[in-house]
Amino acid sequence: MGEQNSVTRPEPFGEPTHTVGYVDAPAASHHKGEMKLQDAYEKFDQDLVVEVEIHALKTADSPRTSGADPEHVEVLAAAQEPLPPIIVHRATMRVIDGLHRLRAAELRGQDKIAARFFDGDEDDAFVLAVESNVRHGLPLTLAERKHAAWRIVASHPQWSDRMIASVSGIAPGTVADIRKRAPGDQVAAVSRIGHDGRVRPVDISEGRLRASELISENPGLSLRQIARAAAISPETVRDVRNRMRRGEDPLPKPRAHKRDEHETRAVERPHDFGTGGTGTVFDQAAARNRATIVERLRADPALRFSETGRTLLRLLNVYTMSAQGWEEIIDNVPPHCGTIVARLANECAGMWEEFAVRLERKVTESA
Repeated sequence: MGEQNSVTRPEPFGEPTHTVGYVDAPAASHHKGEMKLQDAYEKFDQDLVVEVEIHALKTADSPRTSGADPEHVEVLAAAQEPLPPIIVHRATMRVIDGLHRLRAAELRGQDKIAARFFDGDEDDAFVLAVESNVRHGLPLTLAERKHAAWRIVASHPQWSDRMIASVSGIAPGTVADIRKRAPGDQVAAVSRIGHDGRVRPVDISEGRLRASELISENPGLSLRQIARAAAISPETVRDVRNRMRRGEDPLPKPRAHKRDEHETRAVERPHDFGTGGTGTVFDQAAARNRATIVERLRADPALRFSETGRTLLRLLNVYTMSAQGWEEIIDNVPPHCGTIVARLANECAGMWEEFAVRLERKVTESA
């Protein structure tokens, strides 16, 4: 980087502040394609936070393509307590996580800001930037998350759809659609790395056929034994075995429906379901209808006596609120929070839409 820049370590517990070079900043290096995001976060030790000159930082190439939100910056700048350290890519001095905190520090008139350094390459730095902005702070828009997924598909084609989805905050099916449209040979890979670090084949047709042969030859083998031999999951082996017992082909038939057809139904049905085809979701009749249905779901033991079922019921219970309750909340959202809350509401609506699409697909496939 030419001449060595200097950073000042914040004063810990009354000790004198001193200046150190970048060479003393924390390292979180990862080989390309092998970066484990949780490991990256754990390497940002609280004791190794340093203060960086704001003028030395760059904000280009951020997944937040819409830029910083002025209202959110003002809220952070007005906060009394110190803001958490930002994350900086040491090789380029680009801000990975903390664009709004940086702008808030500038608004406060600061010339330095607390930061941690990341030492991976630029592709991994972008992945960490996406992961960081999806996990906390002002959420990325759906368009920004899709664009980020497109870049990660190009830079990390060996990652599975679920792996990229977990990083970018979208559904695995959406990642699969992006991969199909991406240039190059991303779709042609034989195997990919999953979120758990394991390598799995993209096309498991051969594995299913091999599993069916093993089941026929030795019905006494366990699911795990067959899974290891056929390089597929035990659940896939279970599905093959069940299909063979029913006299079906071990390979499932291709789905005839398309994703956009599901999305259309998923968007239309909740509207008809909640409003009876008229009015808005805030109609009193629609609210009563939802409350009645949620009450029936509460009586279902399959939901009441499982942790995930109770979580689902708690989420659905929010939407049993009366129309008057919703209007009261809308009227009392503080003006300076309006934009942020509206954006979050849109993000939540998108998440529920993805939830509906995937759940409907599951119901169709299991029918």
